[in-house]
Amino acid sequence: MKLAIVILNWNGKTLLEMFLPSVIEHSSDHDIYVVDNASTDKSIEFLESKHPSINCIKLSENIGYAAGYNESLKQINADVYCLLNSDVEVTKNWLTSVIDIFQTEADTHIVQPKILDYNKKNYFEYAGAGGGFIDQLGYPYCRGRIFDCVEEDKGQYDDRTEIFWASGACLFIRASSFKALKGFDNTFFAHMEEIDLCWRAKNKGFKIEYTGASTVYHVGGASLNNSNPKKTYLNFRNSLYALVKNSQNQLIIVVYLRLVLDGLAGLRFLFQGKFKHIIAIIKAHGSFYRALPQLIKLREQTIKTTPIKDLLPSIVWSHFILKVKHYNKIHK
Repeated sequence: MKLAIVILNWNGKTLLEMFLPSVIEHSSDHDIYVVDNASTDKSIEFLESKHPSINCIKLSENIGYAAGYNESLKQINADVYCLLNSDVEVTKNWLTSVIDIFQTEADTHIVQPKILDYNKKNYFEYAGAGGGFIDQLGYPYCRGRIFDCVEEDKGQYDDRTEIFWASGACLFIRASSFKALKGFDNTFFAHMEEIDLCWRAKNKGFKIEYTGASTVYHVGGASLNNSNPKKTYLNFRNSLYALVKNSQNQLIIVVYLRLVLDGLAGLRFLFQGKFKHIIAIIKAHGSFYRALPQLIKLREQTIKTTPIKDLLPSIVWSHFILKVKHYNKIHK
């Protein structure tokens, strides 16, 4: 089985200096690619001088995470792609369990390892943690992270189990599956495109798996941190995009409830004095309304061969009203 590790980079020279050595050290038997999204910080010069053996794909402009991978993966010959953020430190034998899954489980299409916080290594990291799930209204959450509540890693998610979505910080996918899904949706640009991809995979009956026997450490927020209104805009907009495209529930009811809850999120930002984030939500909804006709067309084209059942009705209700902070308290 041929595995290609593909790192998307945009002005991440400092991150490449910090984290690329661990990838090289612990992935010696596999091809490593850096896809550069038209960086202006001498990332290319660094790679060519310090790591000339690394395959470098140069894009002419910054086309984002989704399109960046879509374009570059067309140029890479592999059976399995590992889509790896530039701010991830990998560990010894991080590939062993993942490769075993792909070699022994033909029905598994996507895999995610355990993702811990680089700065607090005994805690899970926000983006992916111990595997992702989603509720019926399109809100994502993870084993090990519900909204801003992050769990300490005490071995509670050292298992191997099926999940709903895998984090784009470190996502393994069969090349044939990526092509069957027609890759990422370019309109997402960045943030939540992996959830949309995995949701489409689930609708086709593809199995997505998590393995706690593989561990990576993610910095998180290297491109946009949570305090940036642009991230709020992309998260709210793209979440609505994915919901309309992929949900198997009655569209009008689901979207209405979601818009109400987004309004409540705006009120929460108001009480916190985060006025730019309120504007970001308003802009996200404006973009959503303009895109709605096209999203409905995409919804009609999305293959839903496998009914998706047992989704949590509302993680918002469970967390903010019932005060549930840990995944194991929801899914007993």
